[in-house]
Amino acid sequence: MSMRGIYTSVNDIRKRVFAEVARLSYNYQDGDLSEMELIPYRIIPGEVSTYRESVFLERAIVKERMRLAMGLNLRTAAEHAPVSTGAEECVKPEKYYQPPLINIIKFACHACPDNQIVVTDQCQGCLAHPCREVCPRGAVSIRHFKSHIDQEKCIQCGRCVDACQYGAILRMERPCAKACGMHAIHSDEFGRADIDQEKCVSCGMCLANCPFGAIADKAQIFQTIQALRSGVPVYAAIAPAIVGQLGPNATLGKLRAALKLLGFHDSVEVAIGADLCTLQEAEDFVREVPDKLPFMGTSCCPAWSVMAKREFPQYADCISMALTPMVLTGRLIKKEHPGCKVAFIGPCAAKKLEASRRSIRSDIDFVLTFEELLGMLEAKEIDISALEDLHNDNGSSADGRGFAVGGGVANAVANCIRHLHPDQETKIERAEGLDNCRKMMLKAKAGKLNGYLLEGMACPGGCVGGAGTIQPISKAAAAVGKSVREGGKAHAYDSDYRSVLPSLEER
Repeated sequence: MSMRGIYTSVNDIRKRVFAEVARLSYNYQDGDLSEMELIPYRIIPGEVSTYRESVFLERAIVKERMRLAMGLNLRTAAEHAPVSTGAEECVKPEKYYQPPLINIIKFACHACPDNQIVVTDQCQGCLAHPCREVCPRGAVSIRHFKSHIDQEKCIQCGRCVDACQYGAILRMERPCAKACGMHAIHSDEFGRADIDQEKCVSCGMCLANCPFGAIADKAQIFQTIQALRSGVPVYAAIAPAIVGQLGPNATLGKLRAALKLLGFHDSVEVAIGADLCTLQEAEDFVREVPDKLPFMGTSCCPAWSVMAKREFPQYADCISMALTPMVLTGRLIKKEHPGCKVAFIGPCAAKKLEASRRSIRSDIDFVLTFEELLGMLEAKEIDISALEDLHNDNGSSADGRGFAVGGGVANAVANCIRHLHPDQETKIERAEGLDNCRKMMLKAKAGKLNGYLLEGMACPGGCVGGAGTIQPISKAAAAVGKSVREGGKAHAYDSDYRSVLPSLEER
């Protein structure tokens, strides 16, 4: 079960760290970052701990969260230095965070049991002992009339779990590892979670599911605000999944007003870029499937496309080469406003990784999540619901806004293909979560999806389930659905920007 939509102490600390880093950046002048030393004491005041066994541990964790929020590298518990060490690097607006993007604060990790079968206090000491009878390795014994599992003998087959009529035996899984569709999380020598960066695609599902708040991604809050203060126009490119994330009254028009108060020159809906991406993918599909390629996978989710190309390299060409909505929107903004900067504001950790690629750096300057945006609004004490609605119909379609939910991308592309070629049927297969995306690719590899359009989404529910989202997935999906129904144009082929697509595809 995901914790998204449940406001916990982990969310609270994250928001307060983002707000303090934003406040630090808005007030920054003359190279003075000494304020950083005081922030942990503002977030964790007093002498008595609130969340953990020690107030000193709480502050140490907040310090590392601050460093990550400023794009700096983590330090271990063995390193002694002021929290501001090296922070002057963050002052440069063009500073990109150094990999890795997703980090585990080791001294915040609970070293959770990983894939262990355990007997709980609910064991009734029944006469039948089915748990013992079904165990193929003799790992279950009865001690003091209760079941006991010898972890040395246990092979985690789970037969005892299924056999217990009281549900008294559980499979304990580390939440971050369970959420990781890349199976990139293992244990270090101290039993703490560790990320295999060779496998990680930065989807952030581990981050969203760690109940100890030990996992965090790097951010560009400080750098974005320095750009906002520099005098260079900075445009916010807003992902369609934003709808409903900042509260029921935070309309796109009110959000536009809030972004201007934060210092952005203006905002543009990324649904425009989604329309252009739809047109590209529809044309590519019609031209190449099945004559040149057996199937085609969508391009817009970077975590899915990286996984598919990495694990199925023989089918790398089958993943669409269409530019993503983020990149197309960034190029469109920079074409219309030469010399400006663009900050993509979305639900996704993997978009930070996508934007840091050398081929895309010139299109997108900064990536912020909805959570990080919320921290900026908190820093400036902006109440979105109280603002004037500066609605501006950017010209995006309902299909473009639907990219935010699972099935939306494939639906938009299929609608476009139907318009271009009314006689052509578009067969669709889609998957949410990287484990399910892998299963979909295995079906494609086996030849069972020839002629299909494959939609892959790394997050449950699609983009509305991204690591940087705030609201429950079902609630967010309903808000997007309402936005889709209220959209002006219905389909991507109605886009006002269709004519400029060829120029955006060129480098």
